[in-house]
Amino acid sequence: MLSAKSLFQEILDNDESFRLFCSIAASGESQGGWENARIAALVPASERALAPKITRHGADEDKHGRIFEALLRKRGLEPVPVPPETDYTMLLERHGIGLAHDKLKGDEPLTVQDVVTYLSHSRVTEQRASEQMDLLRKHFADHPDIGRAVKMISHDEDNHLAYCHEELLRFARAGHGRAIQRTLRECALAEIRVYRDVSLAVMAHMGRILGWSKARSAVLAAGIHAVYAWERLAGWRRMVSLRTPERRDALGGPATTAPEFA
Repeated sequence: MLSAKSLFQEILDNDESFRLFCSIAASGESQGGWENARIAALVPASERALAPKITRHGADEDKHGRIFEALLRKRGLEPVPVPPETDYTMLLERHGIGLAHDKLKGDEPLTVQDVVTYLSHSRVTEQRASEQMDLLRKHFADHPDIGRAVKMISHDEDNHLAYCHEELLRFARAGHGRAIQRTLRECALAEIRVYRDVSLAVMAHMGRILGWSKARSAVLAAGIHAVYAWERLAGWRRMVSLRTPERRDALGGPATTAPEFA
């Protein structure tokens, strides 16, 4: 039976597919770490109190990248180059989502609107990350090799999502509500397209590595398109709502360190 659990178990059991999966994940997390570090450094003076939380967010992303690299080392594997069509963060930037890297590489302070854009982008992408890690935690929390990593990363992603809700609500109360809703909607609609395209690309690479039949690949592709259709119709709305999170001040403390996987 084809299920999310059986699909990921197949990827996990094969060294080459696991190598590609961890390489893609590590690259994306490391990129997120760099972006957050630059944003923290460029936060405008009026929002300097937010900088430690952005720094914590970036440190968590860096930690996740190191965790995926450690999982590779544990199996005696080296990372592989990430195929461009599977690079989620790069494709989001190319579609104008988030803050442009050219801006982040400079020294000009960000504006408050830039911070609102960053938080709105993060609200959308952290929704995706939280859901994906929740799915992995559901099926693999007790796995001897990846269980500890899955639980730690899932907990962090939930914290990141809570932080985005809390900070965006603060900005909404300060008069940025209309801009936030507009930006959230634009980000969500772009993200679901990028997620569809990246999912199709990743499954194509996995299919070649694992020798999937054309019929099986077609079924998986149809499933990805069906998810996109639902998200385009109504599912994107879950990415734009704002509510007071149960976890308050979720990024108010220091980042935790990556565990050892030797």
